[in-house]
Amino acid sequence: MNPFDLTGRLALVTGASRGIGLAVAEALAAAGADIVGVSAHLEPAGSEVEKRVRASGRSFAAYQADFTDRTAVAALADAIARDGHRVDILVNNAGTIRRAPAAAHTDEDWDDVLQVNLTAQFTLTRAVAAPMLERRRGKIIFTASMLSFQGGVHVPGYAAAKSGIAGLTRALANEWAARGVNVNAVAPGYIETDNTAALRTDPDRNEAILARIPAGRWGTPADLGGAFVFLSSAASDYVHGTVLPVDGGWLAR
Repeated sequence: MNPFDLTGRLALVTGASRGIGLAVAEALAAAGADIVGVSAHLEPAGSEVEKRVRASGRSFAAYQADFTDRTAVAALADAIARDGHRVDILVNNAGTIRRAPAAAHTDEDWDDVLQVNLTAQFTLTRAVAAPMLERRRGKIIFTASMLSFQGGVHVPGYAAAKSGIAGLTRALANEWAARGVNVNAVAPGYIETDNTAALRTDPDRNEAILARIPAGRWGTPADLGGAFVFLSSAASDYVHGTVLPVDGGWLAR
C-alpha cells in the first residue's frame, strides 16, 4: 500500500483561498483527500481552490469565517459538525501579519495577530479534535514559521504568535499522541506569498534574505505540499510534536 495515499480522508484547510493554503489544499487533493476549505472571503462556489481540488476528482465544500472574531470561529466549528463533515485532517493555516517597529506596534494589531495566528487555531483545534480523540485517529498540522525559531524584525506580534504555535504543537502532541492523534507543524521558510511581498520588493531585505538561503531562491507555496501530505498520511504515524522546517536550508546556515 502507498503510505502517502489519502483516499477516503477529509481535510479541513483554513486560509485556503490563496498562497500556502491554496497549495496545500491542492496537494492533499492530489493525494486523494476531499477538502473543506475555509477563508474569510472564500466564494461559496467557483473559487480557484475549488477548481483545483475538483480537477483532482475530489469533493470540495466552502466556508467563510473571520478569524479575528472568536464567536465566528466557534460558529465555524459548529457548522462543520452540523453539516456532517467528519474531519480526518486539520490544517491550521489561516494567518495574518502586521509590520511595525515594536515601539509603534499598536494594541489593536497585537490583539488581531494573536487572535488569528494563535487563539483561533486553538479554538478550532479543540473543537475538531474532540471527535478525532473519540475515534482515536486524526492528523492536526499547524503552519508555523521561521519566527517559531527566531525573533524577526518589526513583527513582534507575529513572532510571538508563531513561537506560541510551536509550543502549542508540542503541548497537544504530549496529550494526544497516545490517543491516536498526531499533532505537528510545518515551518515555511521565506515563501513567495502576499505576506512577504513587502520583503521581496525591498531591494536590501530581498538581497539579504537570498544571501542566507542555501537553495538560492525564495520558496513557492507548492514547495510545501509534500511536507503537508507527509504529515497528513500514514507515513507519519510515529511523528508527534515536530516542527518541520521547509526553508531551502535557511536554518542550517
